[in-house]
Amino acid sequence: MIGKMKKVLEKEIKIILSDLGVENPRVDFDIPTHIHLGDYFTNTAMTYAKQLGKKPIDLAEEIALRLTQGNLQKQIKVKAVVPGFINFFFNESYFSDVVKNIISEKNSYGKNDSLNGQKIIIEYTDPNPFKEFHIGHLMSNSIGEAISKIIEIQGAEVKRLSYGGDVGLHVAKTIWAIQKKDVLPDQITTNILGSMYVIGNNSYEEDEQAKKEIDELNKIIFDKSDSKVNELYEQGRKVSIKHFQEMFIKLGTNFDKLFWESEMVEEGLKAVEEGLSKNILEKSAGAIVFKGEKYGLHTRVFVNSKGIPTYEAKELGLSVEKIKIFDFDESIIITGNEQNDYFKVLFQVMDLLRPEVAHRTVHIGHGMLRFTSGKMSSRMGNVITAETLISEVQQKILGKMKDREMGEQAKQNVSEIIAIGALKYSILKQTTEKDIIFDIEKSVSFEGDSGPYLQYATVRANSLLKKAFGVVKISEKIPDDWETTNLERLLERFPNIIEKTGKEYAPHYIATYLIDLAGEFNSFYASHKIIDEADSTSPYRLALTQAFVYVMTTGLNLLGVKVPEQM
Repeated sequence: MIGKMKKVLEKEIKIILSDLGVENPRVDFDIPTHIHLGDYFTNTAMTYAKQLGKKPIDLAEEIALRLTQGNLQKQIKVKAVVPGFINFFFNESYFSDVVKNIISEKNSYGKNDSLNGQKIIIEYTDPNPFKEFHIGHLMSNSIGEAISKIIEIQGAEVKRLSYGGDVGLHVAKTIWAIQKKDVLPDQITTNILGSMYVIGNNSYEEDEQAKKEIDELNKIIFDKSDSKVNELYEQGRKVSIKHFQEMFIKLGTNFDKLFWESEMVEEGLKAVEEGLSKNILEKSAGAIVFKGEKYGLHTRVFVNSKGIPTYEAKELGLSVEKIKIFDFDESIIITGNEQNDYFKVLFQVMDLLRPEVAHRTVHIGHGMLRFTSGKMSSRMGNVITAETLISEVQQKILGKMKDREMGEQAKQNVSEIIAIGALKYSILKQTTEKDIIFDIEKSVSFEGDSGPYLQYATVRANSLLKKAFGVVKISEKIPDDWETTNLERLLERFPNIIEKTGKEYAPHYIATYLIDLAGEFNSFYASHKIIDEADSTSPYRLALTQAFVYVMTTGLNLLGVKVPEQM
């Protein structure tokens, strides 16, 4: 039933406009900022009034009159308002149908077929072996997973990918430090890799001899010409990837394919050679570069002076591998927005070299997760790992749960679900491109704008349904003299929120919607005794509660947030 009334109204208004002489009219709807202004509104009359030689308010009134002369008058009230908006108010029977539909469809409510038949691949998270899985990866993962789920619920076939840098200068820096500190292969851990990278990076920037040695080591690693170095490399890569897999499971992501830089070298070099032959790339000081200035961009190196392909070259190889394996309709890449300029150059090269791939590829740059001390930095050694942050938030949650009557293991499990939910919501509640100033105390609050608040509202509603079992039977039949509640109005809007979110790749619409919905349910809960055998409205109030649980659970799932059994 997604957007059932909206689609009917769209069709009817298009017929009216066509009758008046508008060719191929477009009708858009939006949701009023205040519920008392209606359930939906359109500015269509203001769009076409000049073309038809009418005043916007006169055209709005004409459309409103014609809409209420047919069968629609039984379900809606239509009102034209200055300067030419048309507001729509749905009646009680329409909303009771919505509630019935939600309970029937359960967690499928809101699903649509707008992307049926589409193959969409989404690349996100992208942790690099020999470095730590930090909070930047947590941010990319949260956004990427949410967008994946939002696209899936609209009918597309989605493949989740991650692309990690398992070769390159950062690897040489880490292995150089491991050699200097005499760390044996079987002593390598994720913590050691992180600390060795910091040592190697600082030495590279401050010591000319170290820089020379690391550059030479980078070539040795690339050529695989030293068995002892190869052993350190293989063990470090293995330890890193194992840890990444553990983090993926913790965060609830199941990648369909993990791509690695080392696997893209051959295809990348082929693309570079083709770029040279077509004069897209050129040789400069022993390197192969793209001179982006002629396109208003900047120069980037694709093969360095030592003959080693850079990240850029391997990214070209990746674009070829992606379409070879998945034959996608669209490829979405999610990274920090500090890479925005890099992708502008890369897409320009792809457009010249592989236009059929470039035109199907989208980059979404997100902001950074910041604290009061500023942006984290793995170069300076004060990197905050995702695991550390999750643990810190979890400890705050456990402090709030100390008096809860549940076993210690149950507390650990529930607190981890709440902690991860708190972090994901904090990341997803605002527009993707903005930086986030993370406030740990606000993030774990069970009241207000937080993930735990949404989880708690859902758990409490579920608890009500369990208490009602055998006492009051749920009924979607609307009671006599029932007045539509704001809770019903918000539940009806969910499919349209999903549709809007999917069009803009903007999970914050769902986050904002869920906060409004939870607040409305809490007001509904506070104002009425929902389980009451003597109250004839109790069965329908329980139906509303059940509908709320389905929508909240679906909405939280789209954000990658689980709902615990108890809190």
